[in-house]
Formats: sequence, C-alpha cells, structure tokens
Amino acid sequence: MRWPAAIRYAGAAIGGIAAIAAAGWLGGYRINTTPSYSVGLWRIEALGRPAAIGDLVFICPPLTPAFAMAFERGYIRRGLCPGRFSPLIKTVVAAEGQSVDIGEHVSVEGRLLTHSKVHPVDAEGRALVAWQGGVVPAGFLYLHSDYVGSYDSRYFGPIPAAGLLGRAVPVLTFEN
Repeated sequence: MRWPAAIRYAGAAIGGIAAIAAAGWLGGYRINTTPSYSVGLWRIEALGRPAAIGDLVFICPPLTPAFAMAFERGYIRRGLCPGRFSPLIKTVVAAEGQSVDIGEHVSVEGRLLTHSKVHPVDAEGRALVAWQGGVVPAGFLYLHSDYVGSYDSRYFGPIPAAGLLGRAVPVLTFEN
C-alpha cells in the first residue's frame, strides 16, 4: 500500500523535527521557558572542575518532597532528570562549608543577596516554606536566581552537586 503524498511529507517532516530535537538534546542544547533566566535556547557546557560561586549552571533537582511539590505546582517542568524533572538553571551562591542565613532575605557569610526576599506564599497564594538556613554540607550547592518569583534554595535548601550537568550558556535568548 502506498501512502498519499501529504501523509508521506508530514511523516518526513515529523521525523526531521524529531531528529533535530534529538541531536540538540544530545548536543547539550535546552530550551528554557521559565522566567528565572532568559527564555530561549541554552547550551550545557562541561565545567571540567567543581562548580564555583558565581557559576550559572544546569543542575538536576533531587528526588525530594520539595521538588515533587514544585512539579505539581508547575514551578519545574517535565524533563530527563531523575523523577522526570527538568534541569534547573541557577547561579551558585554558596558551596560546602559556607553559612547561609534565612530571614526576610538571604545572606551568605553575612553578605546580603540581591533579590533574595523570602516569600511566605507563591503568586497563587499557596504557602511556601523557606529552608531554615545553616551551613552548606559537603557535596552540596546553594542556588539562587535574581528573579523575584524564583523557586530556588531559599525554599528547597542546598542540593547535591552530583546533579550538576554543566555551565549554562545562553545561545539565543530573549529578556523576560
């Protein structure tokens, strides 16, 4: 049986799009649709070293109740990380052994982080529970975004550096 031309062309187009998407995924390209950082095409670049303060990174969230709730509420999306979560794009602001204080705002080693107000509720009025603060444990990173509504370590605390995928490099992005 020979399929009609329109169906053959549609199938070829869908196959081509799937091949491009797979090549992009395998090549480390990701599309960011969240407001924490610029929307658009990003690339994961190998760090070749442990993450450092100031690094903008892609990192897989751990399988914790905080991230299960974040997924249910739409703070994070479906992806290829464990638990089928999408990777986060965040800035490393504290690492192993550093002290993080949480009050109305966040401070690291006594230095107040900009745009770090801790909100009691999200944009839809649902309760948010802030991490209590403390010393970042060995093998963990404390992550932050300047976006006012970011779901970051203010709420979920430090996360394992083992989930680090690499440095986040904007390729073709648009300011939010």
